[in-house]
Amino acid sequence: MLEALTGAGLAAAAGMNAYIPLLVVGVADRLFPGLLALPEGWAWLSSWWVIGIVAVLLVVEVVADKVPAVDSVNDVLQSLVRPAAGGLVFGSSSTASTVAVSDPAEFFASNQWVPIVVGAVIALAVHVGKTAVRPAANVATAGAAAPVISTVEDVSAIGLSLLAIVAPILVVLGLLLLWLFGWSLWRSARRRRNADLRPATDRHGAD
Repeated sequence: MLEALTGAGLAAAAGMNAYIPLLVVGVADRLFPGLLALPEGWAWLSSWWVIGIVAVLLVVEVVADKVPAVDSVNDVLQSLVRPAAGGLVFGSSSTASTVAVSDPAEFFASNQWVPIVVGAVIALAVHVGKTAVRPAANVATAGAAAPVISTVEDVSAIGLSLLAIVAPILVVLGLLLLWLFGWSLWRSARRRRNADLRPATDRHGAD
């Protein structure tokens, strides 16, 4: 049960930022093996080469995601990356022992693919929600909300990743708060956009 919550928290974080949970998992396994010990087949995630590459990609993602219009393009480009990252972090923290499979038939027969697919679906769901909310917020605030929302998402991804490893039971609360934040943000942006589209006579009265 706790493994599933850990995987779900990491996958949800990947839906917001593909590289934060990958980096957290790699660094945790490398520097704090008592906190998180990756199965042998996933040890490559804590390689210094992988950690370095993910760190560079994270910097690019953090910058691009805070620029209006560029963030929407980045979301499109991340439509495959984030679900893939979600599958990797869920699989690495669950019963799936390896991603390098020499016999595909054995891989499916042993159900090693299930955690990877579950993680990808969770990350995709969060990514779709993020992609739907961001353009509405950008339009409603003339792009001013982009860096603020992006920063909140980055902090949420970090917090959710750490919770998933340190206190997985709290992941449920974290996911609930994330959903409430996204829902309230979407409703607020829609109300503001509708108010802006309303004729001036409806908003201020006839002269």
